[in-house]
Amino acid sequence: MSGPTSISKVRPRAVAALLCLALLFTVCLSAGRVGAVERSLRGELKRVLILHSFGRDFRPWSEYARDIKAKLERQSPWPLDIQEHALLTARFNNPGPEAPFVDYLQSLYHGAMPDIVLSIGAPAARFAQKYRGRLFPDVPLIFSAVEHRLINRADLSDNDVVVAIRNDFMAAFGNILQVLPDTKSIAVVIGASPLEKFWVEEVKRELQPLGEGIELVWYSDLSFEEILKRASRLPPHTALFWGLMSVDAAGVVHESDIALRSLYAAANAPIFSYQEPFFGDGTVGGPMHMIAETSSRTVSAAIGILGGAKPASISYDPIGFAAPRYDWRQLQHWGISESRLPPGSEIVFREQSIRERYRWQMLLIASVILVQAGLISGMLHERRRRQVAEVESRQRLAELAHANRYSAVGELTTSIAHELNQPLGSILTNAETAELMLKAASPDIDEIRQILADIRRDDQRASEVIRRLRSILKKTPFEVKDIELNDMVREAIGLVRAVAGGRRITLIYTPALADLHVRGDPIQLQQVVLNLVINAMDAIFDADPGKRQVNVSTQRVGNAAEIRVSDTGPGIAASDLADVFDPFFTTKPQGMGMGLAIAKTIIEAHHGTIAAANQPAGGALFTIQLPIIR
Repeated sequence: MSGPTSISKVRPRAVAALLCLALLFTVCLSAGRVGAVERSLRGELKRVLILHSFGRDFRPWSEYARDIKAKLERQSPWPLDIQEHALLTARFNNPGPEAPFVDYLQSLYHGAMPDIVLSIGAPAARFAQKYRGRLFPDVPLIFSAVEHRLINRADLSDNDVVVAIRNDFMAAFGNILQVLPDTKSIAVVIGASPLEKFWVEEVKRELQPLGEGIELVWYSDLSFEEILKRASRLPPHTALFWGLMSVDAAGVVHESDIALRSLYAAANAPIFSYQEPFFGDGTVGGPMHMIAETSSRTVSAAIGILGGAKPASISYDPIGFAAPRYDWRQLQHWGISESRLPPGSEIVFREQSIRERYRWQMLLIASVILVQAGLISGMLHERRRRQVAEVESRQRLAELAHANRYSAVGELTTSIAHELNQPLGSILTNAETAELMLKAASPDIDEIRQILADIRRDDQRASEVIRRLRSILKKTPFEVKDIELNDMVREAIGLVRAVAGGRRITLIYTPALADLHVRGDPIQLQQVVLNLVINAMDAIFDADPGKRQVNVSTQRVGNAAEIRVSDTGPGIAASDLADVFDPFFTTKPQGMGMGLAIAKTIIEAHHGTIAAANQPAGGALFTIQLPIIR
């Protein structure tokens, strides 16, 4: 019984293990096949050779090549190796031999043929047809962006695809006459290379039906410098037609887009063209070849051939002009009415009006304005109230400062009387002396003249004392002006110097060596200096006569002008340093405690600072800092 039971337990486990291994093998095999397919698909590198007619950056064909290349890289399911070569010989009046270029390509691609060759423009198509037997005998060729008249159809094979365009010069010139019906002559700008000479003859042939109704002026036999001169002096009712400019009659090679911009800068007439790559660089517009249609057909044919399609199975009719397009900027510049444009025309580069350009922004701003209108009105009302309060506050400060100045001037009575008595006494003495000299038989006129000069000087001195006193006592609103701080402090010191002398106090003023210009009210700043100096003199009143000294100095500290007032008194108690600028705080028996509070308010109104400290050697030090005018 035990044997069968053990086998029955082992078999399900073995079967389960085998099933897991089989499932794992199947998944790995499937993943391997998918990976192999993807590697096969992705690893199949496709080589594409692009032949340019005039160069890789020569318009209009460079724009066709650029668009074709971009679409190929975007749409190709295979990795691509795109090689580009340019002939350049088509850009010369007398092109040199092509054999060296053929030998170069032959050596370059020997043993590593491209999978497909794309030629851009007629010269590249002619070159590819002429030398395909030597270079790429079995490689499919796509002739793109070439006018159908320039295709050598006798040499086409089943391995070729043609993506041609068709120029309709009657439509292009008819467009000029439609949008500018008063046109009397059209100047045609085409170069002098063999290809451009071909197109000159084609344009002449196609425009024969115009007859003598319009004058055609040909610039193909001129140097480009002469073309610019003539284009700048065109008569009224003339238009310019831009065909192609690779080389002028003087043999000078040109980049078409650069040449067109030069022509636009010089011309006094509108310029028309039928190539989209030149649209937007100064041409008015009209019916034109669109790059997108040609490049889309070229890329579709290339991907089909690379995927295995037969070139002979791919055929396209020549691509004509697309619907007319016009540059709005040029229409405005030349005064061309939009009503003259053909039906179905597209106008590009139109500048939107401010309302169109910022429609949503304007709606948002309007909504914000509506939402905030109530808030703004409330804020304006609050601002008005704040302004009234500030004016009232300044008025109160001015009144309080005025009252404080009266109090300070009361303490300066002795000094003021002394300063007035000196010049007045001198005037009296000089006047009496002059009277005595005039009574003499032969008065000394020069001496009398000197006496009169002394009287005038003393009178001016007395007047200056009165002026300073009146300025201190004058009740004026807060007035901001430019102040030279050294002179302002010196004038304030002059008001208290006599008081200091009467109290036997040494008053020393040390001004800064350079001017210190600040902005403020000179009367109020003088008041602050006077308060600090008077407080300093009061603080040292009880000191020994030999130690009574007040020092005032000015200096520059960084971007600030600094006034320092120090004394040799006992200093400020440490417990009082934090309160000295508080209103009604005083250490004087008869003080009101408003002098330093007003001084602090005045300095802060001038965007400055004032601080009090004790000096290490003894005595108090008050420091004022005011911003210097830059």
